Amino acid sequence: MSAYVLLEDGTRFDGDACGAPGAATGEVVFTTGMSGYQESVTDPSFAGQVITFTYPHIGNYGVSAAAMESDRVWARAVIMREAVDAADAPSAQGGWLAWLRECGIPAISGVDTRALVRHIRDAGSMRGGVFPGDVPEGEALERVRAEPPMAGQDLARVVTPARLTVHEPESNPAGGPRIAAIDTGIKASIVRNLVQRGATVELHPCSVTAQELLARGADLFFLANGPGDPAALGHIVATVRELVGRAPVWGICLGHQLLCQAVGLATHKLPFGHRGANHPVKDLTTGRIEITSQNHGFAVTPPGGAARLDTGKAVRWETDFGAAELTHVNLYDRTVEGLTLLDVPASTVQYHPEAGPGPNDSLYLFDRFLDAAAHAQA
Repeated sequence: MSAYVLLEDGTRFDGDACGAPGAATGEVVFTTGMSGYQESVTDPSFAGQVITFTYPHIGNYGVSAAAMESDRVWARAVIMREAVDAADAPSAQGGWLAWLRECGIPAISGVDTRALVRHIRDAGSMRGGVFPGDVPEGEALERVRAEPPMAGQDLARVVTPARLTVHEPESNPAGGPRIAAIDTGIKASIVRNLVQRGATVELHPCSVTAQELLARGADLFFLANGPGDPAALGHIVATVRELVGRAPVWGICLGHQLLCQAVGLATHKLPFGHRGANHPVKDLTTGRIEITSQNHGFAVTPPGGAARLDTGKAVRWETDFGAAELTHVNLYDRTVEGLTLLDVPASTVQYHPEAGPGPNDSLYLFDRFLDAAAHAQA
């Protein structure tokens, strides 16, 4: 075996190096998606993490420019059971492993990923790394334990753009709403879904102030996905508090957590997170169950401090901005998946309506948000 995975508790898994030479450390997590490996590693939400793919064959349809969720790879390394470097699929523009090497991303194949994932499920996500076989295990363990834990990390500052960019629809750019988004690591597919619906989307660095956002006269405010610990983003939460009630606000994933903090709720770290394209969520307002795409390691804490909900009903909570209604719940572990404020126009979902990749059950949420915002403006 030419490489190995080492976790901070000393657990080791051997395999074969198949990516760029060298070692990489980070929080070792797993994702259950059967496809979308390129979208996953280029999703800024995976910044600071080493991705374990639970599906055994990864790379079987190559890579392409259309599958990029950002302009670079954010995951630090990749762990697989059986890596494939196929470049002959109809949409492929290159091989998966060759592309990882070009991007400088270490990867390992031949790992018993079932055993690794079972360990993470029992012990929780933890720091770890991928190392060449000739690196002494003691040295590797030192490097792993020198890696800062995910809890307390502000990674939004790492992935946020340096300057404002504007994305306009190809036709009738002046006819749709103008959305000001705080870019904490937004996915390209989110921007694409909003623009396809006629919106002009401004992507602002996460250091933007509420005064700067309000001065631009946006019709709506959007809070994006992103990496790291939401509890470490007090500077963004303070900005969001000044926006709530001024125009409709919608948050997804990290944005859901930020908006919930802004109205007075707290967040907590999940044992091993929700990552994949098969997570069942119940919409409590309709009774409909959606299969969703998710990628997060933290969740919103309900009032009272319990990590899990003890109800499956659309209960109401009091917040700093009036009443809020629980709208969505995760059917795996009964965590908060969505909230709507009733006294000001604002709502959230924890999962990814755009999928990218994943099921399309929740695409309607983009239309629901834009329709609700239009009614709020009327």
